[in-house]
Amino acid sequence: MRKKSDFVLRLCLIIGDAVALMLSFAAAYAIRVHVDPRPYMFQSQLADFVQTVVWVVPMMLIIIASLGLYRKAIVINKSRLPERGRLVMAAILSVAALIVYDFFTGEEIFPVRVMAITAMVLSFVFLLLERIAVRFVIRMIFRNDYAVRRALIVGNAKNTEYLADYIASTPESGYRLAGVVAGRKYVPKDLKAHQYSSLKDALRKTKVDVIFQTDEKSTEYVYKQAVNRHMLYYFVPSETALSSHFGEMELIGNTPAVLVMTTPLAGMNAAIKRAFDIVFALVAIAVAAIPMLIVWIVLKLSDVRHSAFYTDERLTQYNRRFKCYKFRTMKPEYSGMTAEEAFIKMGKPQLIKKYRKAGDYMKNDPRITKVGGFLRKTSLDELPQLFNILKGDISLIGPRALLPGELRDYGDRSLILTVRSGLTGFAQVSGRRDIPFEERRALDTYYVRNWSLMLDLSIFFKTIVVVLRGEGAK
Repeated sequence: MRKKSDFVLRLCLIIGDAVALMLSFAAAYAIRVHVDPRPYMFQSQLADFVQTVVWVVPMMLIIIASLGLYRKAIVINKSRLPERGRLVMAAILSVAALIVYDFFTGEEIFPVRVMAITAMVLSFVFLLLERIAVRFVIRMIFRNDYAVRRALIVGNAKNTEYLADYIASTPESGYRLAGVVAGRKYVPKDLKAHQYSSLKDALRKTKVDVIFQTDEKSTEYVYKQAVNRHMLYYFVPSETALSSHFGEMELIGNTPAVLVMTTPLAGMNAAIKRAFDIVFALVAIAVAAIPMLIVWIVLKLSDVRHSAFYTDERLTQYNRRFKCYKFRTMKPEYSGMTAEEAFIKMGKPQLIKKYRKAGDYMKNDPRITKVGGFLRKTSLDELPQLFNILKGDISLIGPRALLPGELRDYGDRSLILTVRSGLTGFAQVSGRRDIPFEERRALDTYYVRNWSLMLDLSIFFKTIVVVLRGEGAK
């Protein structure tokens, strides 16, 4: 299973940058008030000043992110010059943005203008020192084999030898050499013990998180193996001049490698989406607390012996199983059964074919209670999944959460499970149960391959329309 070391590293940087920015503005205030002997004419207190800055720190972090300062190459890169130039620009733009905010809102973030210049200089210094400290900690973590990715190098090319030697001799790279699938002439002499005769043999005998392919032989097969096992896949071009038209270019030591992305929903995009999920879940839970309480009371009054909630095992990102929370809509005697088991139990096996042929839907399904039918029609049965979103089991928007038994029906199941499953998604707002199973699967696959913030926003607003029209999960 793919390690989330990139996400953790970026999260550490975001938190560190936020702290560094707040400290820089607090220090600018303290210098002006307690160090600078010149008189000043303002009454702003330090606590009020810091509180105001806290509210605008997210804006400054967005500026830092837009300058590419959360890319992996910046985090681990030994060359500091590109980063320092971007940090200078980030400090200037952040303070400039605050001055504009100050002008239009009248908040008086900088009651004495010299504080803006001091804050700008200190922002650069604090951000630089903080990033040096974070980078040092990251390298120590890597040196102790925590959060590293086990790399398998595949291909008969000179770059195989370069990559293998670099990864094996550079603990702070974030990689550990799991194996090399190549001819003997392309494997360094001191790494012959890591050589494997075939990709299949290497994957069977070693644990791998990322595959680097250095030649063009069987690229489709190698890429498919990486996708099926939720691994990262890099293609290493034979010529440095090759551009990254089909992926993101990185330097592994001095060797250029192209990361072929399974989905755009990775790195900073994944962090932004997760942050939105948390905020949305907290707000939605607060708003839906009373409706959920009413539904719980109604369900308990209709059946005091059984729980109003129902948990079902589903699959989410990287084939991980989780308990999906819902309000109970089925009769207790059929709870936890497959459709086949339930229809056989009630003595109506002829309904199985009808149910499956209609895309796992049946009007007036005999397994569902009257209250449950209303909850499904209005999608109120799915409100408890807000807690799944908050926990990180699923996202607000994503492919439908699969049942473990459905895996055999999904030809692209590995691709679909590259991202978190969703409470709603592209397929749900494109016809729900009214479209064939194959088309729903194709829409989920499209979402994974073509994710964008605009696509998420479009699905979000379409979901609201679908629910208001009563086109919920039937």
